[in-house]
Amino acid sequence: MSVEEILASMVDSGKVPHAILLHENDGGGAFPVAMGFLEKLYGAAGGRVAKLIHSDVHFIFPVVAPGSSSASSVSPSEPWLGDFRALALENPRFTEQDLWSALGFEGKNPVISVSEANALLRTLGLHALEGGYTSTVIYLPEKMNPAAANKLLKILEEPPSQTIFVLITHAPEKLLATIVSRCQMFRVQSAPVSAADSYDDGGQLASLMDALLARDLSAALSEGEQIAALPSKESAKAFCRYASEKFRRVFLYQQGLGQLAGDDAQARDWAARVSPKFPRKALEVLDRTVLRIDRNVNVKILFTDLVDRLYINI
Repeated sequence: MSVEEILASMVDSGKVPHAILLHENDGGGAFPVAMGFLEKLYGAAGGRVAKLIHSDVHFIFPVVAPGSSSASSVSPSEPWLGDFRALALENPRFTEQDLWSALGFEGKNPVISVSEANALLRTLGLHALEGGYTSTVIYLPEKMNPAAANKLLKILEEPPSQTIFVLITHAPEKLLATIVSRCQMFRVQSAPVSAADSYDDGGQLASLMDALLARDLSAALSEGEQIAALPSKESAKAFCRYASEKFRRVFLYQQGLGQLAGDDAQARDWAARVSPKFPRKALEVLDRTVLRIDRNVNVKILFTDLVDRLYINI
């Protein structure tokens, strides 16, 4: 069964979990899956859900809101909600970059702050305006700061009656393990990616991992130099995206969630051979590498640093 069919069957059976975590690749289609689930959940009112205007369906997403107070009664994302709705209606499979462009956050570091979590608590303290369920869709919960994450955890531990949370993440390994454990998690499979996004025709990641697992730093650095010599910055970034997806699968296998990783024998093998901390550390350095490529840092230096950090944490 597809994720959509499983979620629909939950609604039909009346056994709807209070927290659902949808793991997608960037732009992978989890948002329309979430909205389809909520449309069915709200039944006759689903038309307003589809238009993103149902009064009991709330949206939280990372923003840049300097000077916002944790005591404020206004959600920090509220000023950008209209732009968020416009983007999601025009392109439900929007990417992170699409969102940052729509909100004017390019080159910044949007977050979900504790003031957002506090505003959510106040909202959940009110009765549903139309009766029935109150729902909150949280896009990129991995961008919560620690205070916000802990606040959300407390809500998930003791959720108000008839309250549903749908979290859409690109990086479940960056979430608190206790948050993940309180959600029913589903992997939303992406449509086939472009050749650039799947770039690893030379088996470069496999060769790099062979050297790292053999504890051969010299060979690993040599592989890093070959990756740095890729023909363009976009190719280098595509390699990082490919490696990130592989290491997310390694993380899922290590967490006993192999059913969400697909049938990937290579990732399964690596999961058994690398340290438990390796996937998280690897994903951190890959994210940082992509960011610095965009800032025109020397690619050879970046991949030398990447290899060193992977070697330390393997």
